[in-house]
Amino acid sequence: MQLSQILAEIDSEISRLEQARKILAGEGVSSAKSSRRGPSSAVASEGPAKRKKKRNLSPEGRKRIAEAVRRRWELQKKAASAK
Repeated sequence: MQLSQILAEIDSEISRLEQARKILAGEGVSSAKSSRRGPSSAVASEGPAKRKKKRNLSPEGRKRIAEAVRRRWELQKKAASAK
């Protein structure tokens, strides 16, 4: 491979990484051509993100989890003392 060809590939990779960084930072894209999927993906990425509904744990569920963690700690203690 020639040096000029390697430098050209590095430059193209740098430009792709800069575009990806702009998209992730929320700066958007400069043109629809820079997006691989076309203009619809650029518009879809700029929309507001949906928040997930907060999931609440019932007191019974919390108690079951606490008991399971205590059992796990117990088993770990037994295993450590057996060594």
